[in-house]
Amino acid sequence: MLSVALRTLRTRWVTFVGSFVALSLGVALLAVMGLALASSLHAPERQPERFAAAPVVVQGQNTLSVPTPIGDRTQKLAHPRAVPEETVAKLRRLGPVVADRSFPVRAAKGPGDLVGHPWSTAAFARYEIDGGRAPRGADEVVVTGGWARPGERVTTDRGTVTVVGTVAPRGFEDAVFYTDARAAELSPKSTQLVVKADAAEVREVVGGQDLRVLTGTDRRLADADPDRDSEALTAMNAMFGTAGGVTAFVSVFVVASTFAFAVAQRRREFGLLRTAGATPGQIRRMVFAEALVVGVLASAAGCVLGAYGAPRLAAWVVKGGLAPSWFTIGDFTWPYHMAFWTGLLVALLGVIAASWRAGRTGPTQALREASVDTKAMTWGRWLFGAGLLLTAAVTLGLVLVSDPGELLHRKTYVSRPMLLITAVALLAPILVRPLTRLIAWLPAQLPGAGGMLVRENAAAGIRRTAAIAAPVLVTVALAGSLLGATATLNEAKATETRKQTAASFVVTPDGDAGFDAATLARLRATKGAVVSATSASAVYVLEDGVALIKSEARAAEAAPLARTVHLPLAAGKVSDLDDHSIIVNKEWEKHTVGQNVDVWLGDGTKKSLRIAAVMTTGTGNNGAWVTPANAPGASVDRVDVALADGADPAAVAAALTKAGGQVFTKDQWVRASYPETNRTTRYGFLLVLGIALLYTGISLANTMVMATSDRVRDLAVLRLAGATQGQVLRLVAGEALMVVAVGGVLGLLVAGLNLAGMWSALGLLSVWSPVEMPWAELGAAVGACAVLAVVFSVAPAGLAMRRRPVELVGMRE
Repeated sequence: MLSVALRTLRTRWVTFVGSFVALSLGVALLAVMGLALASSLHAPERQPERFAAAPVVVQGQNTLSVPTPIGDRTQKLAHPRAVPEETVAKLRRLGPVVADRSFPVRAAKGPGDLVGHPWSTAAFARYEIDGGRAPRGADEVVVTGGWARPGERVTTDRGTVTVVGTVAPRGFEDAVFYTDARAAELSPKSTQLVVKADAAEVREVVGGQDLRVLTGTDRRLADADPDRDSEALTAMNAMFGTAGGVTAFVSVFVVASTFAFAVAQRRREFGLLRTAGATPGQIRRMVFAEALVVGVLASAAGCVLGAYGAPRLAAWVVKGGLAPSWFTIGDFTWPYHMAFWTGLLVALLGVIAASWRAGRTGPTQALREASVDTKAMTWGRWLFGAGLLLTAAVTLGLVLVSDPGELLHRKTYVSRPMLLITAVALLAPILVRPLTRLIAWLPAQLPGAGGMLVRENAAAGIRRTAAIAAPVLVTVALAGSLLGATATLNEAKATETRKQTAASFVVTPDGDAGFDAATLARLRATKGAVVSATSASAVYVLEDGVALIKSEARAAEAAPLARTVHLPLAAGKVSDLDDHSIIVNKEWEKHTVGQNVDVWLGDGTKKSLRIAAVMTTGTGNNGAWVTPANAPGASVDRVDVALADGADPAAVAAALTKAGGQVFTKDQWVRASYPETNRTTRYGFLLVLGIALLYTGISLANTMVMATSDRVRDLAVLRLAGATQGQVLRLVAGEALMVVAVGGVLGLLVAGLNLAGMWSALGLLSVWSPVEMPWAELGAAVGACAVLAVVFSVAPAGLAMRRRPVELVGMRE
C-alpha cells in the first residue's frame, strides 16, 4: 500500500498541495511560538535603572501581606506609605539620605511621558550634564534628550520653567529634574529614599517595620513599574498561546475537510481497488500512508520555515511594544520536536474519518457515474455534530446560570466559537441544500438557465459545497465572534457609563497628578453647581479565608454623589454611605446590606465597614465606593457637576472652565471615556484572524482547483450542449460565489449564536446593550474569500477548456 500511496501522491499532487501548505504553515507557527515561549522562560534578570549607582534604597510599605491557613497572601497597595519620619531621622545618623520623588510632567512640546525627579537623584542613574549646568532656582530644570536646549523657556502643567542643562538619555525614561526643594513642593509625599550607608546598619535601623531595604539587583524594585517585563512576556505568551490553539484547530479542520473531499472524489478509484481484491483495511492503510508522507514532508518544511520566521516575529513584537527591548529568540531544540510531531499528529488525526469512509467503499462504486451525493450525512457526522452542538448549548446554559460573567472573559469568548464551528461544519451537509435553494431562489428566476444550474449543481454536490464552504465558515465565524465580542463588550461598558453619569458636566485635571487644592476650591465655589469630587483608590478583602482580592474603589461624599451619579443599586441607598460604611457589588462574598465586612484600605489600614448598599455586577467596572476618609493618599482626579435648580448651563460651563481643568458635557464625557480594546488583545486577534484568513485562502484555492478539475468532463458536456466558453466560466464563477455565500451564512450563524450568549450574560448582569456585529470586517473577509474562490475556480476551468470539448469528454480521470 505504501508504493500505491506514493504513486497516488505523484499522480494526484493537486489534491494534497493544500494539506501540505496548511500543515507546513501550522508547524512553522507552532515552532515560532514554541521558540518564543522558550526564550521568554529564560529571560535575563532585569538590572536596576534609576538606582544603579545607589548604595541602599529604603522603601515605605507598598505591599499588603495577610496571613492565611495556606500561607501569606500579598497585593500591591494602591497608595504606598512613606518611610516614617522617626526612621528617616535615625537613618540620617548613618549617612546622607536623599528622598526620591516621581511625578508626571506635561510640556507643550516635550515627550508625552515626561516624569519629574529631584536633581539629587540624577547621580544614582549615572546621569551626567552634557550641556549647561544643574538647576539652582525653583523655575530651573535639567532635561534628558534633545527636545529642549539650555536657555529655552518651556511651558508645563507645573508652570513655566527655564531649561538650564541637559543630560544624555538613559533609554528608560524621559526625565525633568527640578531642585530638591521644588520637587518636594510639587510632590510632597516620598515613598522611598536612598541612604548612603552600610546595608547591614540600615537593616538594623528599619528592622521590625514594614519597610524594604533594597541592595544589588533588588534595587530594580524601586524603578517605575519593575514588573513590566514579566507582564509583557505573560501577555505575549497568552497571545501566542491563543494563536497556537487556533492554528492547531484550523490545521486539523482544513486537513480533515480536504481529505474528506478527496476521498469523496476518489470513490470510483477505491471501488476499482476493491474490485481488484484490496481489503477495506488496505484501503485505510493506503489513505493513512498518504497522510503520513504528507505529514512528514510538511512538518519538516514547517520546522525550516519556523527557524526562519521566529527571529522576524521577535523583532515585530519588540517593535510593536509587546515584548521588552532585549527579547530575542534563543537556541532551543525542543520547540522543533514539539512542532514536528504535532504536525504529524494533526495530519493523522485529520485523516481518521476520511480513511474509515474510504475503507467502506464498495466495489460497485467503480461503476458509479452520477455525481449526486445521496448520503452525505454519515452516522459519525450526526453523532459528533449533534454531540458538539448539545455540548455547546449545555455548557452555555450552565455558565449563564452559575457565572454569566465568565462569558465576558477573553479566554472564554476566544475558545467557545471553535466548539460551534466544528458542530456546524459537521452538520453542514443537512444545511447546504436548503441554504443553496434559498440563496439561489432569486437568481434562478432570472431569464436563462444559469441561475438554475448554479442552484442545482450546488445542491447536488453537497459534499463539494460543504468542503468549499468550511474554510469560509471558519473565517467568518472567528471574525464575527472575536471582533463582535470585543465590540459588544465595549458598547456595554459605554452603556454603563452613559446610564451612570447623571452630571451635566465632568471636569478632569489638565495633568495626571489630580487636582490641586486651589483648583478644587474654585470648582466647589462655582455658583449654580452641585460638585462631587471623586478619587481613585482600592480596597482589599479576604474571601473564603484564603483569597486576598483587590477591588477598585472610588471615594466621594454621599450627598453630592447621589446627585451626580446613578449607581446601579440592587439594594440600599447611596445616602447611607458614611465614614463607617462601604458600597459593594454582588461579586463580593458578603453583599447584604447591613452586614459588616473586614477590608484593608488603599494604604493597608484594616477597617470593619458596614455595607450601605449593593450594586449589580455589570461588566466588572462596578467597583466599591467609600468616603474620602477611607481613601487616604488618594488625590481627586474627577469632578462631576450637576446643575442646581434654575442654574444656567452656559454660565456654569464658563465658570468651570475658568476655575481650571478640562470640562466635558455628559455626551462628550461618554465619547471620551469609550473603552478601547488594548493593544495586546488587538494584535492577538489580528494574528488569529490573519492565520484563519491565510488558511482559508489555502484551503479555498486547493479545494476549488480539486473540484473544478474533477468536473472538467461536466463542463465539456455543457460546451457540447451549446454553451459558450464565457457562459461556462460564468457558471463556474456563479457556483463559487454561491458556495462562499453558503459558508458566509453558516459563519454568520455561528457568530450570531456566540454573541447571543454574550448578550444574555450581559442581561443577567443587568447591562442591556445592543449586540455589535463587525459588518465591515465580515464584508471584507467574505469579499476576500469570494475573490479567491472565483479566481481558483475560473482559472483551472479556463485552462482546461482550451482543449476541444470532445477530447475533454473522453479524457481519463
